[in-house]
Amino acid sequence: MATDLVAQLADSLAKAGVEDGELSYKGQGRKLDDAQSVEEMVKEIQDFSGLQALRLEGNTVGVEAARAIAKALETKSEFKRCYWSDMFTGRLRSEIPPALNSLGDALMLAGARLTVLDLSDNAFGPDGVKGIEKLLKSTACYTLQELRLNNCGMGIGGGKILAASLIQCHRKSSADGSPLSLKAFVAGRNRLENDGATALAQAFQMIGSLEEVHMPQNGINHPGVTALATAMQHNTSLRILNLNDNTFTEKGAIAMAQALKHLRSIQVINFGDCLVRPAGAIAIAESVSEGLPILKELNLSFGEITEEAALAVAGAVKNKSQLEKLDLNGNQLGEDGCKALKDSMEGMNMAELLGSLSDDEGEPEDDDEDDDEDEEEDEEEVDEEEIEEEEEEEEEEERSGTKLSTPVSAPRPPDVSSFLSFPSPDKLLKLGDKRALLIEQQVDVSDAAKTAEAFLKIASVYKEENNEVKNAVLNSIDALLRKAFSTPSFQGYNFVSSLLVLLGLIKSEDKVKPVLVVPGHLHSLEHVVQQDYFPKENVAVLQAFMSR
Repeated sequence: MATDLVAQLADSLAKAGVEDGELSYKGQGRKLDDAQSVEEMVKEIQDFSGLQALRLEGNTVGVEAARAIAKALETKSEFKRCYWSDMFTGRLRSEIPPALNSLGDALMLAGARLTVLDLSDNAFGPDGVKGIEKLLKSTACYTLQELRLNNCGMGIGGGKILAASLIQCHRKSSADGSPLSLKAFVAGRNRLENDGATALAQAFQMIGSLEEVHMPQNGINHPGVTALATAMQHNTSLRILNLNDNTFTEKGAIAMAQALKHLRSIQVINFGDCLVRPAGAIAIAESVSEGLPILKELNLSFGEITEEAALAVAGAVKNKSQLEKLDLNGNQLGEDGCKALKDSMEGMNMAELLGSLSDDEGEPEDDDEDDDEDEEEDEEEVDEEEIEEEEEEEEEEERSGTKLSTPVSAPRPPDVSSFLSFPSPDKLLKLGDKRALLIEQQVDVSDAAKTAEAFLKIASVYKEENNEVKNAVLNSIDALLRKAFSTPSFQGYNFVSSLLVLLGLIKSEDKVKPVLVVPGHLHSLEHVVQQDYFPKENVAVLQAFMSR
């Protein structure tokens, strides 16, 4: 496999200068307020023959600038991919819908057939969803395969608008003979709650083609989880299901366990921080044991699972030959339970697949469980009151037109040094949406060797089958290397030399120990050499060594 990847990388190095239909302004930090500020960009769009993708991530686009860009897109009939995340930083909420409407109208006028629409990290609320409502219902989205709306603050209202738009798109496209076959849906951190999740579940059930669903941190409780579980049964090609940090409780977990019996293609299940509890974990274990032949990752961390349930889960993965990780950290096993679980995994020759148990909360108090359901109901009532108050405040701010587009909720406290010391996918994701900036600030890019070292550490956690991790890795690498290569004192050849030494392709007088090369290193290099910030002369040097 590694040989194939090296050959693929060498081929990519040779083709690094070839256009692939993508025009990128990613991460340039431009403040685009009016038509004058985008004159050069507009000309490049107009002159780009066969434009298929436009990257505007990491810039801030005003209404007039969006209209000018839209005008340039009106003739681009081959257009397919919108990479428009993090595009309205610092803009008033009232500016975003007209900007999105202009861009959407242009794509419809062009006769574009979209495959990717990514508007993540634009905290535009329900009104932002209204800005793409017409586009989503149009022929331009009949071919949509990936819809990414992570961290957009949609709320219940936005979730319902989105669901209705997808349902109408599916109905119209089906009548046209080409049903919407959405593959990936990403909408984490959107406060969708039960009503928003239930509305989307109706759309998912109708669509039936989903392969990835990512909806972490949405305040969904068992009614919404149950609705999603029913919908997932109709998406039998589902490979990745990430509902991290919602509240299943036994009811939701048992419903989801039932859904898993229909999902033989599932590879990644992330129900961490979902309070599945012992009965829920045992139900899930039963489904895992009976099916799921190609399961790779199972995350049931921080779910108040006890020793008996954890051992049932361990027993369920016994014959999963493709399993790569079982995460049961942060549960209530106690010292003896942790030892029993480790012994069980070791007895199946799977000890290395068990994640850390360092955050185990110890055995539960005997009287805790009796009051759990009552506490849950009380918490839901309090949450609903708080949410209603927040929504009223937001509506008032939106009416006055003063609310800025900002992230809806803050990520957990980041620890970049911990990630760079001991890299893991979970640690990278927990750095939050500002991970690229945090890493960029941590690494001294004036030191080419340290930059090369940091690059390989980030790249080592790359996962081809997990889009969330993959995108986090590539975005972090892009930010780091773009800053490095734009720093006057940065020596590009020293960076490449250090990289080749660490990869074991050339020897160093300092006796630097090479890293263990993993596929992520090669995939990341393949990505990097195709970016505009990476000098072509450095591509030639890498090509000379990689093609041996």
